[in-house]
Amino acid sequence: MEENRTKAQSEQMSRFRDKSIRWYVVHTYSGYENKVKNSIEMAVENRNLHDKIVEVHIPIEDAVEIEDGKQKQVKRKTFPGYVFVKMVHDDETWNVVRYIKGVTGYVGGDNEPVPLSSEEIIKLGIEDVQVDIDISVGDNVKILAGPLEGFIGTVKEISQDKQKIKADVQMFGRTMQVDLKFNQIHKAD
Repeated sequence: MEENRTKAQSEQMSRFRDKSIRWYVVHTYSGYENKVKNSIEMAVENRNLHDKIVEVHIPIEDAVEIEDGKQKQVKRKTFPGYVFVKMVHDDETWNVVRYIKGVTGYVGGDNEPVPLSSEEIIKLGIEDVQVDIDISVGDNVKILAGPLEGFIGTVKEISQDKQKIKADVQMFGRTMQVDLKFNQIHKAD
């Protein structure tokens, strides 16, 4: 969607950015998240709503599953049944999103949805926020969010540009290497 925007659309979008564009959470039928996301994006294209609905997001996390005694890295939806929409909330956008097939309503009330706060956006990892972290290869880090919350890992690689690390974590008597975002970790004491 981003690459399809023209310069004029980007300028229009910036008018709203500071005032009324907020993140809202839409509840969907389970398994309909991708269909809902695609339908909203098509409606934005068809109705030229780039200045009002600027992003549709389904949070995905890396997870480790054990199948037949072997570790396997998989991607899964962090919040099944939910789609995050960054938009100006008005009658037009409310109707476009609300009446997409598979949408059951907005979180916080169907008629007056409640936008996410800045703290919620950061904690949920909806938008990437540049994080400065003082860690080095070999340091121990505590995992603050995700399926491995509370575990301690040893840093093996650091990618400043991607804001991620690779760390070894002890789990089920084995060492697993996991990818973690900077905003998911804290240097262990």
